[in-house]
Amino acid sequence: MLLKNSKLLFKTLFILGSVSLLFVSCTEEDDEDLIGNWINRSVFDGTPRSSAAYFSIGSKGYVGLGYDGEDYRSDFWEYNMDGDYWTQKADFPGVARSSATGMAINELGYIGSGYDGLNNLGDFYQYNPSSNTWTQIADFPENARRGAVAFGVNGFGYFGTGFDGDNYRKDFWKYNPATNTWSEQSGFGGNKRKDASTFTIGSNVYIGGGVSNGTLLTDFWVLNTNTGTFTKLLNLNVEDDYNVIRSNAVGFSLDGKGYFACGYAAGSVSTVWEYNPIDDTWEEKTAFEGTTRQDPIVLTNGTQAFVGMGRSGTLYLDDFDEFYPNAEYDDED
Repeated sequence: MLLKNSKLLFKTLFILGSVSLLFVSCTEEDDEDLIGNWINRSVFDGTPRSSAAYFSIGSKGYVGLGYDGEDYRSDFWEYNMDGDYWTQKADFPGVARSSATGMAINELGYIGSGYDGLNNLGDFYQYNPSSNTWTQIADFPENARRGAVAFGVNGFGYFGTGFDGDNYRKDFWKYNPATNTWSEQSGFGGNKRKDASTFTIGSNVYIGGGVSNGTLLTDFWVLNTNTGTFTKLLNLNVEDDYNVIRSNAVGFSLDGKGYFACGYAAGSVSTVWEYNPIDDTWEEKTAFEGTTRQDPIVLTNGTQAFVGMGRSGTLYLDDFDEFYPNAEYDDED
């Protein structure tokens, strides 16, 4: 009887082991089938941090502020995409903060809003890369907030959503640098949220993700900046096809397609998804090769994209990788 039971146990373990190996093989094969490659670039020269503000102008990317696990930051840095090196620039003149927003309009950068550990903020500043100087502009006229989104398109800036300390927000505002004024924009039918992500393709800005009242949001929208109209698209989760839901991620565009990378979804994630505006669909790409993370930054000139920094739990990061969406994955580089 003992021998018979032993044979039965061995046979059962063999079958279970074979199934496990088959599952691992299929999983590994699925991972290897994904397209996209990541190559290490120059590590950020400043203190590792998350929730930094950032924007890009031509072949230069700009990063500053954020939280390093102990202190709120006000230092500011330039990344040279062509030369792959960092240069420290004039410090941000406002109070040190995290969860601020950055955008570029007409070769000038803008940073504002955020949280300094006690207060939500609504002040904004303009950065001139040519003179390496900052100028304070009109404060945001509505509720000061953190975790908002901002983007510059066709000579104007746009700012909206976020959390004001008491309420999640869904309002959007347009900034005119010629008159230094803000005007509210109507028509966004999405949920209130903070820590959403955006990317821009032409004159269209795509907005999705984020969190409200502890719930990750599924809705996905496009703003046509020529007409000022918002249009709802397919949700970020389509059963059996894809699930792009996340908050605290980065969004960027390359060659007419959009991307959401890293972020938070029941923990820090490293997955990357590519959006095709022609048919309103998503395709998974090779995940970011570094540590899973939330609140990273992305710098891009429209043909190159660099992702890095952020945090994973209490680990604050300073690594930086370039993404090649159409290249075969190579784990040797």
